[in-house]
Amino acid sequence: MGANCDGGGNRYLSNINLENNPKLAELFNDRASIPSGLCSLQLQPEQSPWIVCPRRLFFLAKSNTGQRVNQRFSERFLLKHTGYQSGTRLGVWSELRVTYRNKQKSFQYTFDYVLMPLTKLDQHKIEQVTGNRWSQIRHLIESSGYSMSRRNGIDYIDDFPTEYPVVVEVMTSSTSGGNKKKRTTIPMAFEDALLGKPHKGPGINYRQVWARMVSQLIVKSEVSLAWGGKTIWVLQDTLVSYISSSTALNVRQFLSDHTDEVNILSFSYGSSYKNPQGLIELRKGELFAGPVSDSEKTSPSFQDMIRVPITPPKSVLLRSLLKRQPTGIISLP
Repeated sequence: MGANCDGGGNRYLSNINLENNPKLAELFNDRASIPSGLCSLQLQPEQSPWIVCPRRLFFLAKSNTGQRVNQRFSERFLLKHTGYQSGTRLGVWSELRVTYRNKQKSFQYTFDYVLMPLTKLDQHKIEQVTGNRWSQIRHLIESSGYSMSRRNGIDYIDDFPTEYPVVVEVMTSSTSGGNKKKRTTIPMAFEDALLGKPHKGPGINYRQVWARMVSQLIVKSEVSLAWGGKTIWVLQDTLVSYISSSTALNVRQFLSDHTDEVNILSFSYGSSYKNPQGLIELRKGELFAGPVSDSEKTSPSFQDMIRVPITPPKSVLLRSLLKRQPTGIISLP
């Protein structure tokens, strides 16, 4: 990230208290606690590691692009597919929460990143695009720290978001809780690894990954389309393969050179993990893009993600039922 590890941004329970761990504290001078800086889990020696930290997969910060080690390829690959012209100044909003209510319906989502080009606009044009009187939003803009100037009695905002938005969602694999007795929780595995001890981390919670993604994939793609923009999902190739095997969606049939209604960028360790030399940059990327749905249901679409991948015959159900007796028997009144 070009900064101290923050544990992935939302893994506070995995922080390690160094005051109670003097051996580990020797590696981190003047620190009272540290996050468990664990980026990937390798379940089997010959298998590609699973990325479990969103910062490892993709990260945009306050500094300009190309300045974060081991993120240069993924940055260039994503920005190429935004559709913005070379030289465009982009604003980056991270963890942006959008809340809206209309009658009985509500929208409340947080976006990992929102990108929009920046331009200088006067107060009249800002009124047009926001639908608010300048007197209503001037204080909001000032209090947020936007740079303002005034010329001929008219206010200008120097870096006003314009054109269309690109929403970037980073989806990494979730982990199982681990076992404290076997020291397979993330903090314990991290500690043992740094101290040179034999270590084994937790497993991958495959179903939770799929459930988190399927609940947001279509919604966030549709809302960005309504805004005239697009959503780009950033995944690892191992997760793409899992989705293809566990749902009716075959992601690989949507391999594309151009974005569509739903867009997935897949990054891979390739074979670099077999002989790692320090940190590994994700140098292999693919774009999968296609429609949200097919109204006639004659062609594949990303809505297939919510459909069952294969239907077991009823005989499989019966064999499962016969493995044990009923938990209870009831009589209908």
